[in-house]
Amino acid sequence: MGCGSTNILVQIMKYSLGLAFFLILVSCGDKKNTREIEKIDFETEYLFNAAIENKIELDTTTDSHFTGFKYQVGASDYATKGDYENALATWDLAMKTSVEDYTPSEIDSINDNFKKIKALDYIVEKSKLNQVVIINEAHHNSFHRVFTKSLLQKLYDNGYKNLGLEALGNGQYEDSLLNRRKYPVQNTGFYIKDPQFGNLVRTALEIGYHVFPYEAISGADASEREIEQAKNIQKVIESKPNEKFLIHCGFGHVLEGNYEAWGKTMAGRLTEFISIDPLTINQVQFSEKSKPEYNHPLLKALKIEEPTVLLDGQNNPYRYERGESWADIAVFHPTTDFSEGRPDWLFEDPNLRVPMILEDLDISFPVMVLAFKKGEEIKEAIPIDIVEVQNKTDEFKLALKKSSYNIVSVNEKGEARKFELMVEL
Repeated sequence: MGCGSTNILVQIMKYSLGLAFFLILVSCGDKKNTREIEKIDFETEYLFNAAIENKIELDTTTDSHFTGFKYQVGASDYATKGDYENALATWDLAMKTSVEDYTPSEIDSINDNFKKIKALDYIVEKSKLNQVVIINEAHHNSFHRVFTKSLLQKLYDNGYKNLGLEALGNGQYEDSLLNRRKYPVQNTGFYIKDPQFGNLVRTALEIGYHVFPYEAISGADASEREIEQAKNIQKVIESKPNEKFLIHCGFGHVLEGNYEAWGKTMAGRLTEFISIDPLTINQVQFSEKSKPEYNHPLLKALKIEEPTVLLDGQNNPYRYERGESWADIAVFHPTTDFSEGRPDWLFEDPNLRVPMILEDLDISFPVMVLAFKKGEEIKEAIPIDIVEVQNKTDEFKLALKKSSYNIVSVNEKGEARKFELMVEL
């Protein structure tokens, strides 16, 4: 099989039963001749690792509350650029993790008394009986966004046509063109800058969801914020009384009942205002920490390999409870396997592992490599994927599905280069 010196041949090797896919980029001749590289003006708000570390180090406050807060901000900065591993580790510095374990007999009892079922299938089935589904996330955890994205198509097939996102800017910050543009941009919302959150939004729009904001805009205190969020959602639901709604929120906003800190959360207030009992899902409590030994002892006892729901002997789901508040379903997430510092779940179907080397870039390293879907404005759009590369001889892998992309590499000096990449089966 021959190829021209200016072409990249993309081959997919498919193992038996379709269980594994590998993307191999093969070039003929000098690699420098395989792509046309363009010098461009480009600025990015994403921070290099060194800048995030320096930002944390320069915050020398001794107040214990604010010491933890600087690590929370750092974790969010890592998550925003798609660095899942560092996001988990930095968040754990803020939370002061500990190691707890159940006894062997307790572990045996847990596994004997609960049935494990695939979370996606269970949630999709239960959604048929509801008009509103509310699921939460931790703002440093990109996998929570990936899991919500995995629900979108099947929930849509069950009649869920509207997606409310706490992370969307609202009021004067609302991205009023989002549903028409069909992809998120840097001003769509702070947390949405994470490529995985951007992909959640992009996927929802491609499927056909109406995506809407509901964050409070009055600058109210915590309790009033919950009320305003719920009222904002109420307005949208009452304007579409016969439609179904998926709401994606942060942390405790998903809890029903009486929540000590706020009286009631957004989910609890919404139940008051619209007299609809939502299906509430907590995927934060039983998610992995930066090290497996820090995981919740119940998560460690289960040894699961996929997002899981536990059912008791009466087929009732294990729910998350906090005082007098609760979420109907607790999702247990498995521990991530990493390849070259990148989580393996990034490369699940339809994403492919796209190996790359940037030896032909005439700029200094490290660089931030940002993959943009062709047709989206690279100076505004949320990237499909981001990787920080330390040396031009380093091979790395982008998580991309079949499509055409603009690949932008920018260094800390603001020097930037762009080339096109076609990923095809």
